[in-house]
Amino acid sequence: MAPTQKQVRKIVWDNIDGQGRRIIDQVFPPELRAGQKDNEMQITLKNGSIWQCVGSDNYDSLVGSNPVGVVFSEFSIADPKAWDYVRPILAENGGWALFIYTPRGPNHGKELYDMACNDPDWFAQILSVDDTGVPIDVEAERRAGMSEAMIDQEFFCSFSGIVDGSYYGKLVQAARQEGRITRVPHEPTLPVEVAFDLGVSDDTALWFYQRVGLEFRILEYYENRGCGIDHYAQYVKSKPYVYHQFNLPHDAGHVQLATGKSISKQFQALTGVRCNVSPREQNLSDEVGIQAVRDLLPKCYFDYEGCKDGLKKLELYRRQYDEKREVFKDRPLHDFTSHAADAFRELAKSAKLVSASVALRGGAYEAAPMDAVADGDYDIFG
Repeated sequence: MAPTQKQVRKIVWDNIDGQGRRIIDQVFPPELRAGQKDNEMQITLKNGSIWQCVGSDNYDSLVGSNPVGVVFSEFSIADPKAWDYVRPILAENGGWALFIYTPRGPNHGKELYDMACNDPDWFAQILSVDDTGVPIDVEAERRAGMSEAMIDQEFFCSFSGIVDGSYYGKLVQAARQEGRITRVPHEPTLPVEVAFDLGVSDDTALWFYQRVGLEFRILEYYENRGCGIDHYAQYVKSKPYVYHQFNLPHDAGHVQLATGKSISKQFQALTGVRCNVSPREQNLSDEVGIQAVRDLLPKCYFDYEGCKDGLKKLELYRRQYDEKREVFKDRPLHDFTSHAADAFRELAKSAKLVSASVALRGGAYEAAPMDAVADGDYDIFG
């Protein structure tokens, strides 16, 4: 299991060695095979075993596969929910799992390694370039311009580095160093807002936060998939919060043919809380939206426990990489981190709207009462 289906096909199924021979043909010679399905990247062996390549970006597709062993390749940039999904199957089968990866900062890969070091049922090992004996001239890489952080990460397996191409890695690391990832208690006298990224077949993500002066106190992050809006309505209602509003992306204002109502209308009816839908003209481009998040992050305090999953994803959110040209593209990679990042962008957009409102009102921000909200799908401060 590699991070993505596309990646595992390239690096394992279609990979060839220096002499042009397919790697899997050397591992599983034709005389050992009973069958092969190229479209499923699956080999059936004559002894009845099945070996297959899959991606963690579509772990739901493993339903019914009943594996006995799973190798997680590059687990530190894979969706960690894939392991949560697979582990009960392996436990039932008395199976095993192997995780092989380069560190990508203090994320779920670091947590897994720390756990394994302290659990006698696990084996853990770090092998740097000095341990493996691979003939790499680290000094030559340093002279060629490779950063010390990247050298420590790639050659010496340091967990303190930042993911290459990360949009927010340095800012999250700064929050950690400045003590802004800490215990953030809910202040009952202040209202709570929620920023959403909505998905139908995809994940839906929520950030819960409070505004205190110019600070943003991020209380928790929640994400789920394959659930209707009633699930998220019940989830927000289960919290001991008094809500000011829910901030939703512009497509939440679209009328659905099945119901004749927009998602925002339905959600407002289910929760009794007004929904502020970003108008289409506020649908910021990737570049502008990412910069809005960068501007906001230094003002944020994150609850360590409540935001743990969301913070990992913000750190891993990164640019697409053009492997042919060996450069990063100017657009983000869409993977399991995107939902957390997109929901946080809604948070940043709501912050920009309130900032404009404060300026217009001479520095006084006031929450509009529920009875002041118009029947439209959204209203804008100011």
